[in-house]
Amino acid sequence: MKKYLLLSLFVTSGVFAQNNPNPGYWQQHADYKMEVSMDVKTYQYKGKQTLVYTNNSPDTLRRVYYHLFNNAFQPNSAMDARLKSIKDPDGRMVNKVKVGDKEIKESRIAALKPNEIGYLKINNLKQDGMNANNKVVGTIMEVDLAKPLLPHASTTFTLDFNGQVPVQIRRSGRNNKEGVELSMAQWYPKMAEYDFEGWQADPYIGREFHGVWGNFDVKITINKDYVLGGTGYLQNKNEIGHGYQDNGVVVTIPKKQKNLTWHFIAPNVHDFTWAADKNYLHDIAQVPGGATIHFLYKNNPKIIDNWKKLQPATVKLMEIYNSTVGKYPYDQYSVIQGGDGGMEYAMCTLILGEGTFEGLVGVTAHEMAHSWFQHVLASNEAKNSWMDEGFTTWLENYGLNEIADKKVDNPQEDSYKGYYYLVKSGKEQPQTTHADRYDENRPYSIQAYSKGNVFLSQLEYLIGKENLMKTIKRYYSEYKMTHPTPNDIKHVTEKVSGANLDWYLMEWTKTTNTIDYGIKSVEENKKNTKVTLERLGRMPMPLDIVVTYQDGTQESFYVPQTLMRWNKPNQTSLKRTVTEGWDWAYPTFEFTINKEKANIKSIVIDPSGLMADFDKVNNVYNK
Repeated sequence: MKKYLLLSLFVTSGVFAQNNPNPGYWQQHADYKMEVSMDVKTYQYKGKQTLVYTNNSPDTLRRVYYHLFNNAFQPNSAMDARLKSIKDPDGRMVNKVKVGDKEIKESRIAALKPNEIGYLKINNLKQDGMNANNKVVGTIMEVDLAKPLLPHASTTFTLDFNGQVPVQIRRSGRNNKEGVELSMAQWYPKMAEYDFEGWQADPYIGREFHGVWGNFDVKITINKDYVLGGTGYLQNKNEIGHGYQDNGVVVTIPKKQKNLTWHFIAPNVHDFTWAADKNYLHDIAQVPGGATIHFLYKNNPKIIDNWKKLQPATVKLMEIYNSTVGKYPYDQYSVIQGGDGGMEYAMCTLILGEGTFEGLVGVTAHEMAHSWFQHVLASNEAKNSWMDEGFTTWLENYGLNEIADKKVDNPQEDSYKGYYYLVKSGKEQPQTTHADRYDENRPYSIQAYSKGNVFLSQLEYLIGKENLMKTIKRYYSEYKMTHPTPNDIKHVTEKVSGANLDWYLMEWTKTTNTIDYGIKSVEENKKNTKVTLERLGRMPMPLDIVVTYQDGTQESFYVPQTLMRWNKPNQTSLKRTVTEGWDWAYPTFEFTINKEKANIKSIVIDPSGLMADFDKVNNVYNK
């Protein structure tokens, strides 16, 4: 029965993988089978991996690359060097040390002892039974193929690996600050992605990931006292127990038996993560008509109430995400205490669990939203971090606002504030900057999370809320289980709305041009009023303008941006006048209000606040 279920899941996932509508689109495929044994005393593990790699590209491949992420957690690694050189290192990865009157930040990686470092060592690597020459360079293993891999052909790689779980420093590791023993992220030899831009074999320096879609069959042998959770569906739950077994089934493990083997199947994912601890509590909640959500958290009386309250909130959030973006495509999701903050993984997240209830809900809302914007819509996080972090932030804020006791008009307001701060700091870099190549960490975070969110939120200003919500659903429907690019979200938006938006994508993501419009003058013109507007920033936009008269009535004006070749539908109940279009080349623009100036109380550009005009002082005229 399990055999047929597994085949059904894999066949279904293959259908999803061909969903991308772009002509000629292809993506590689990797099926993993792994068996690993963990020594919980030494935090060392040994494993075997069989990987069937399918080359769906039109190219003949003569090399492949593996990620060995654990190797980053060693003194003098590239990650260590980056920590020492960047102006604002990640606070989780450094120790503060006093030297005289000064406080300096020292890399925690540099201080690791041999039994505390991470490593991943590979032996007996073969391709279709033939030895494959390889060389390890930091966190990347370069493999010369024993025979070329032709287009649309498959090959099988086998290898043995042994690793050591590093002391928890970033994302993965052992014994994090809340006492979780094993946070097993980026723990196995992982095939690098090859796509239309070539090999994406970046070293692990500290940012995000880009993986090959595939199926995982993983067996983990560990001391029987440990409870596991993570990616995939547990296949032998009635042998394992620990709260996973079917209702009414009593699982008795013989006292002499030291270990259990946990068997997981994960169909059509691009990562595999797990966590383990002897003191995990395990609760289950059901999303109506959707996934089962597992909650694994420490048996700590101080946090249990918050984790119990988290469960119905998480169910509500998943329902909102399902209805807003599209249905979560898997049958399970796990929220697991572990890691060093919050990090998304396939079918699960690792989060810290000892903070406030509001913080717990907030981090869960964000990391679970990544299940749509990264683990279903798998953009390249290194090159386009704003597509996953920004869109995830939008969904997080939208969902939290929907379940809040008191809703706000613009739940994305904090992202606008973050973006304005970045502009005024003078440290902004284009969003096309590789995630590892930002001068500082904070500007990277703001451009990825805040400016990335504003890209999507500002689309509401450009095309209207109804069109934005249709765009999000269509984007998910057309590109799920693939690797969408910035052009893809632009094309979907254009198809939904009818607007031309190439200029918007270019200006917002490839430059640091800013939006700044102002009301230059308001003058009597016989019995009418002439309003002169000016464009002070480089980036063009259409303008929504609301005029309030002395008697309290209001009227709106819409100034189209000619580059769009399209007018936004009226978003209010106010009478609206659509003016002629304003071409970018003209620094000023005039329009007429058919009332005398004395009747005008105020004129406001963009009263919604959805246009990211970084200097709003000149957006308002008050009499």
